[in-house]
Amino acid sequence: MNTVSYVFGILAALFTLVVVIEMLRRRRLRERHAVWWVIAGLLALMVGIFPSILDWAAALVGVDVPTNLVFFVSITVLFLVCIQTSAELTGIESQTRTLVEMSALQDLRIRELEARLESESSSRPDGRGEI
Repeated sequence: MNTVSYVFGILAALFTLVVVIEMLRRRRLRERHAVWWVIAGLLALMVGIFPSILDWAAALVGVDVPTNLVFFVSITVLFLVCIQTSAELTGIESQTRTLVEMSALQDLRIRELEARLESESSSRPDGRGEI
């Protein structure tokens, strides 16, 4: 690889880390969601600064082409992010369903109370329909 590729890899990793940290700082991303992105950014930064790590890791795992290891790790990280997001979405859907059911029950109760109040006020002996 040439120098431009190394510099581009380092800049891309730094950009990823800066974006994640800035989103955390602005509270646009929660810590538990940022963990995988920080890990991916740090791994990319390490490989960008020390490219021989990728060759060593590929040889350690038994992968012939180091780039394939990058793709495998990237897909694995994205898979874990998808699982985490799906699990949290399932929880949010369950909470939303519970809140909708509670809201519907409270709305029904309010309507029943209003109907009871209206029927009691219309049957007052003084002839006034209002309280």
